[in-house]
Amino acid sequence: MDNTPKILIVDDEENIRRIFKKALEKKNYVVHTAPNAEDALRKIKNQDYFLVFSDIFMDGMSGLDLLKEVKETTPQVKVVVMTAQDTMNNTIEAMRMGAYDYISKPFDFDTIYALVDRAESSRGMEAPPQPDTVLEVDEFSVESIIGKSKKMQDIFKTIGKSATSDLAVLITGESGTGKEMVAGAMHYYSSHKDRPFVCINCAAISRELLESELFGHEKGSFTGAVEQKKGKFEIANGGTLFLDEIGDMELPLQAKILRVLQTKDFYRVGGKEALEANVRIIAATNQNLEELMEQKHFREDLFHRLNVIHIFMPPLRDRPEDLTLLANHFLRMYATGLSQGQVYLAPESIRIFNSYSWRGNIRELENVIKRAVVLAGSGPILPEHLPDHLVEAGSQLVEADGRFENRLNRLIREYLAQNQETQDGHIYDNLVQSLEKQLFKIMLDKHFGKQVSVAKALGINRNTLKRKIDAMKIEIKKHKNNE
Repeated sequence: MDNTPKILIVDDEENIRRIFKKALEKKNYVVHTAPNAEDALRKIKNQDYFLVFSDIFMDGMSGLDLLKEVKETTPQVKVVVMTAQDTMNNTIEAMRMGAYDYISKPFDFDTIYALVDRAESSRGMEAPPQPDTVLEVDEFSVESIIGKSKKMQDIFKTIGKSATSDLAVLITGESGTGKEMVAGAMHYYSSHKDRPFVCINCAAISRELLESELFGHEKGSFTGAVEQKKGKFEIANGGTLFLDEIGDMELPLQAKILRVLQTKDFYRVGGKEALEANVRIIAATNQNLEELMEQKHFREDLFHRLNVIHIFMPPLRDRPEDLTLLANHFLRMYATGLSQGQVYLAPESIRIFNSYSWRGNIRELENVIKRAVVLAGSGPILPEHLPDHLVEAGSQLVEADGRFENRLNRLIREYLAQNQETQDGHIYDNLVQSLEKQLFKIMLDKHFGKQVSVAKALGINRNTLKRKIDAMKIEIKKHKNNE
């Protein structure tokens, strides 16, 4: 069976077909041509093309009609649309319909060759096996929180142990780590599951309005209060009130929240009747509350009232074993609405993901996946579908890891040469592992177990260091200054 990659050129101009065919045959492709879309469809039905170049404006069926037909009948075939009438509308319409790319006449064949190479690089990639069924899960059950790392498993245990209590909870961690999802899961597994779960972002509302949003107000209590309004404490009655970004709450309002926690009642703004605060309070922040307390920007007594159960959400860079799980979760989530076929991560994209620091955490990953699904359309998500800063940063870290590996291997080869040992077989492999393990132990001890500092000193990626530590089962000594 002939496995030579085949390309089809569709254009009503014979000269274009001839030039295109000659140029691509120089690169050892089998190139067929068709003078119109109808002939092209007959050939696509009988031949295994991986790429089709089609003009837009032809007699009879147009190139866009051909594109639509190909996407419906043979979606694995990539279609590149080409035209001399380079208009914004043509470009947008072609890409909206699922074109692999769009090129303008006259052609730059260096660009064409790069495009063909890119298309062929994804040709042999097979989609990973998909689950037979996708489980329907509640938005806030732990099944909706993705994570197999020990840190996430410990969080799941804490949710389970504290589910039946009404104790206050404080969730801390960087922005985008999933604090609201955990708060929702704690409500979902509580005895108040059937009661409201009410969220309010304390950083998004001014102090005056926030007080009214939380406690409600009486008619005429201030300008604009034309009728009585219930606050979040009343709306969440019997359920859970989630105070997000509580570190941004101003001190006077902090005092009122403290009073609610102490007395279990509150007053509407302008009200004289005490109302029962029958809610469980879960608070979250991405700020360092200890530092805010030292600066007198956060009340210490409120901190201790909230911090009965504390959950720290680790940044994504500290749970690399969850990265691909999360990425594939978002792929499944957005593929139906945003893609034009099955999409999956190419190995090179996974390597870039694993090398990137993800300062925006899960939220950043979710947005990157959304963008990639739209740009890829179908098939593998390649580096070209990822933001430039992601690819550049990932490449720099991969290069740094490579330089470290080269230095380590050079030292080992020199050692073996001096001791007249063979570099083949288990002697070399065992020595590599032994020396690398000893090096990591020494550096971890020198830097008091701080992995970020060790990675920086060695010039390698923090995630690479963590994977090696886990693989080598290196026990990190407990230090007072440990991260």
